[in-house]
Amino acid sequence: MFNAIARFVVKFRWFFIIFWIVMVPILSGALPRINDVVKTNNSDFLPKSSRSSKAVTLEESFQPKNTVSSATIVISRSSGLNSSDAKALTTMVHAVAHTTGVASVRDSGMSKDGDAHLYTVSIGPKGEGPEALTVAKNIRQAIDQNKPQGAEGHLTGAFAQVIDASTSNKSGKDNTTLFTMVFILVLLFLVFRSVLAPLVTFIPAGLALALSQPLIAKTTEWGLQVSFITEILLVVLILGAGTDYGLFLVFRVREELRKGLAPKEAVVQALTRVGESITFSAATVVVALLSLLLASFGIYRGLGPALAIGLVVMLLIALTFLPALLSVLGRAVFWPSGTSKRETKIGLWGRIADRVIKRPVTMIVVGLLIFGGLGLGIIGYKTAGFSNGNASATTDSAKGDAVIAQHFSASRSASQFAILHFSNSVWSSEQQLGKVELAQKALAAQSAFKAVGGPFNATGLGLTPAQLYKLHQTNPQSPVLLAISQFISSDGKTVQFFTSPAEGKSGSAAVVNATPAIRQAITTAGSSVGADQAEVYSADSVTYDINKLANNDLKKIIPTVLVIIGLLLALLLRSAVAPWYLIATVALSYIASLGFAGLIFVHILGQDGLNFVVPFMLFIFCMALGEDYNILVMSRIREEAHTEPTLNAAITKAIGITGTTVTSAGLLLAGSFGVLGLVGGDQVEQIGYSIAFGILLDTFFVRTLLVPSIVTLIGRWNWWPSKLAKGPTVTNVKVPELLSEKPLA
Repeated sequence: MFNAIARFVVKFRWFFIIFWIVMVPILSGALPRINDVVKTNNSDFLPKSSRSSKAVTLEESFQPKNTVSSATIVISRSSGLNSSDAKALTTMVHAVAHTTGVASVRDSGMSKDGDAHLYTVSIGPKGEGPEALTVAKNIRQAIDQNKPQGAEGHLTGAFAQVIDASTSNKSGKDNTTLFTMVFILVLLFLVFRSVLAPLVTFIPAGLALALSQPLIAKTTEWGLQVSFITEILLVVLILGAGTDYGLFLVFRVREELRKGLAPKEAVVQALTRVGESITFSAATVVVALLSLLLASFGIYRGLGPALAIGLVVMLLIALTFLPALLSVLGRAVFWPSGTSKRETKIGLWGRIADRVIKRPVTMIVVGLLIFGGLGLGIIGYKTAGFSNGNASATTDSAKGDAVIAQHFSASRSASQFAILHFSNSVWSSEQQLGKVELAQKALAAQSAFKAVGGPFNATGLGLTPAQLYKLHQTNPQSPVLLAISQFISSDGKTVQFFTSPAEGKSGSAAVVNATPAIRQAITTAGSSVGADQAEVYSADSVTYDINKLANNDLKKIIPTVLVIIGLLLALLLRSAVAPWYLIATVALSYIASLGFAGLIFVHILGQDGLNFVVPFMLFIFCMALGEDYNILVMSRIREEAHTEPTLNAAITKAIGITGTTVTSAGLLLAGSFGVLGLVGGDQVEQIGYSIAFGILLDTFFVRTLLVPSIVTLIGRWNWWPSKLAKGPTVTNVKVPELLSEKPLA
């Protein structure tokens, strides 16, 4: 089949080259941009049945109609704000209120020290999506232009934090894209030592990235959710793995040219030989990614199909555009490196393999010791999350949070909201308002909180339920009631309290892990006053739910991926034996890589835990991409086993020929993820470095040393039940004709 595809592509080479190039402007112009559809709020990816999602629904009761988010303006001056600043503040509020995308602005009060003033900004529907960045910019501009002279002004809160994080993420993505491209091209120049080969190998991956992004963006109209993690991993995967596929084909074309074939025939033979390997490699990763559709967490459900789309596009380009380009350029691709006819060289990796397979048991024992030692890093394993506000502390929203924490009480600058819902309005009677006061006292008595603020203490008014009820009856438009509206919803059925967790600072692992205790405390307080719903609304509770959901998804998807990859390997290798140890070696590599991540980031660097996506992404990429190299190596061993006198000879020749390809591809892919860890930002640092290590471990040890040892030990049973299983038994013989580097006479 691949021979027919190769000849068809070579025959119509100009059509395929022109087709793929013109598709870039067509799709880019007709479909949405991926930047415009990325969701940055982690709570958006939780199922509606999660407690955090229920808390979000309750919190919406405090948002004015037709609002999608909220922000906080904090104005401060160390020498204090006074009555002479009133005009400027009024002008500023008016300017912000008339900014496109802003639904309303309300006064949220002055700090007790008189140095800071808060305003709550409600963001309307015109302030979401691609326009959010512009809305935030315009609000900040209105603040800067109208704030009192000598005062400091910041925009913070959920809306601003998401914008600042998004800006930071975009910078990380742009840096990752640029430095990954530079790294790949430099490495390719070192590998090929030619002018055009690096560009020819890389261009298909760049095309695939340009084409897949608008296609993925279009799928969001059908329900696919795209996160920042999806966007940045797409760049690394397509540029890294995509260039790997190009590397496999270009190396094989050079090999065929050195056998004496004409350029076009060399392309045909190369694609015939490696087309199946590339296709199965891509299929392995695609199937592994599509298994994420089984996940409950929206980031994973969106990540799988999105990356799968990118890889399918990459595969089609690798099988059509790249061979067409190679057939047009011919030997010029490898200039000034020679492509004249010569005997195949085994090289360094062949000589290493020849030695390793003489002592297969020793190598396997060494491998198990290495895996076991690294795996010890899993001891004390725990996951942590990243909040929406994980942008740099130098951002405007982070500075605003610092000002609020400095000038307002712990309850006022609280990071968590205890929300109670009642079947009847608390304004219906004095007794109902009394329940709110009792709930506030019940929360304050709970050891889970160090501070609680509500309608009876946070405003500094000190009103009793009777006084508050009377005020509501006689003067419903009172400024006092306006201040209290941040605690009691407009329909009077939902009440929220500002709380500070006793475990410490929001975002820490201790506070995240305290979520069950916090929820229980709120439930207890709610039950004591007859509330029918009681939830906590916070980034910490969202992180807790995400961690729990992600770990459950991991347990569900790991066996699914293992079974699917095993079936694909069995089909490709025509063996019922080889898939077992190939999967086992990659699984051990995954455990070792996860242990390495735990050792470095948790035990040495002292971080709260591994990012909740690290175990998941590490498994998917180590398993799927690791099997990529398994497929390339084992396919070549099987190919050589048909012609070589012994299996040892086949292993030596296959490793000798593919060793440079595998190590180059591994360095390229690991380097791409390393770049992600280096410049992608704090949120993806662990992901980048952990996957990079896993790929390096797989490339330089598992694939080139451990797997050949196992193949040697098992012998002809590697291929059972195919005909190859009836071949000669393995013998430890040297293959001098393969180790020779003399050219043909």
